[in-house]
Amino acid sequence: MSNIDTLIEGSRELGISLKAEEIEKFYKFKELLKEWNKKINLTAIEDDKEIDIKHFLDSLTLLKTDYIKDGYKIIDIGTGGGFPGIPLKIVREDIELVLMDSLQKRIKFLDLVINELELDNIKAIHGRAEDFGRDKEYREKFDIAVSRAVASLNILSEYCLPFVKVGGLFIAMKGPDVDAELKESERAIRLLGGKVLDVIKIKLPLSDITHTLIIIEKINETLTKYPRKAGKPKKNPL
Repeated sequence: MSNIDTLIEGSRELGISLKAEEIEKFYKFKELLKEWNKKINLTAIEDDKEIDIKHFLDSLTLLKTDYIKDGYKIIDIGTGGGFPGIPLKIVREDIELVLMDSLQKRIKFLDLVINELELDNIKAIHGRAEDFGRDKEYREKFDIAVSRAVASLNILSEYCLPFVKVGGLFIAMKGPDVDAELKESERAIRLLGGKVLDVIKIKLPLSDITHTLIIIEKINETLTKYPRKAGKPKKNPL
């Protein structure tokens, strides 16, 4: 199976029929990712098929849900090499997207990708969630905050829920086993104005990998004392 076939067949399994121009954008994105990965740390995954499955198709599992509505304003927190944000934007031009990362080198890469792929209504911002989460321009301004970042759910909730407007969603993209993490995070989610709405198990196409989407609804405004200062959520989780 060729790399293009992997992407096409895998997307089809997710109920997505990729257009020729979208396939071209994924190909271009992959080439840029591999080229820049030699210079800066973007991903430990280097095999073409693995990139398709574990980055591109994994990102697109978000569309297996009905939660991402037309024209939604979405922020991808701790986006790294642009996941899940860039694949999502390639397929869903209607969404307005902000990519956030704490490393300037990654932002430089993402700016290049946005330009090369000619993506509209998207920007990459450099900084920490604890700082932007207190900024009036970003606080409680998004329909959805999403993160695939490696951190426990109670920490991620403090990073992400302050960005979500009441009635909006925080979607945490996790591995297969989340029960203990969900239990551990109940208090933090409640304190930050959230409530677990759904837990969705999704098998990655063309693999035996199962991932979990934790859907948290924002039911109350986040108290002004959250997020705490940079470093505090990780050092002393709620």
